[in-house]
Amino acid sequence: AADAGHHREDLSGEGLTIRTRLYLVTPPEIDLAAFPDQLSRALEAGDVACLQLRLKTGDGPADETVIRKAVERLRPICHNHDVALILNDDPVLAAELDCDGVHVGQEDTPYAEARRIVGPDAIVGVTCHNSRHLAMSAAEQGADYVAFGAFFPTHTKQARTQADIELLSWWAELMEVPVVAIGGITVENCRPLVEAGADFLAVVGGVWNHKDGPAAAVAAFNRIFDEVEAAKGGKGRK
Repeated sequence: AADAGHHREDLSGEGLTIRTRLYLVTPPEIDLAAFPDQLSRALEAGDVACLQLRLKTGDGPADETVIRKAVERLRPICHNHDVALILNDDPVLAAELDCDGVHVGQEDTPYAEARRIVGPDAIVGVTCHNSRHLAMSAAEQGADYVAFGAFFPTHTKQARTQADIELLSWWAELMEVPVVAIGGITVENCRPLVEAGADFLAVVGGVWNHKDGPAAAVAAFNRIFDEVEAAKGGKGRK
């Protein structure tokens, strides 16, 4: 298995990001009989930086037993493809299950507490909605990435905030900490986000519900990332 330290470098800006990468998020509910194979095909179709395991039941998190089983099945698949596995919301479980990191929202565990729990080498990313203040605060504390959204209407969760593409370009100009764009992102609408300087696009339905299947979506996103990188002369945002 690839070690978390390697992954952290990928997501933390310590390595030079010259091209947008895909940040996959699981559907809220997955069938462990079918999803692992679907995930394997998606990861084989093109570059993916990480997979966030985000399982929900109704309005709340999924049962811990369900999350544990999912991590057991999906972590080896991720690591075989050199993809980091990030758990949503729960740093204690992320550390116990040897995930590569945790993603915390503004109503979840505060960044400093999450970092203390998962340790210095794990990835800790923070939801910042559409707030420059929240993002600057997370970056100053040491977050590995900040996430802005929602950029487009989304069916996956009720978006509390709408983010402007200008927020991405502002961040990309000023800050070294990588930025993740999230919210209703599809192959069809993603290009302006990539051009604005998003380091990662967090995608749920835009991959798993793609009309030609998840693998086709991963390949299509990567084609766009390559085209934008080529147009920028391979310089990326840094």
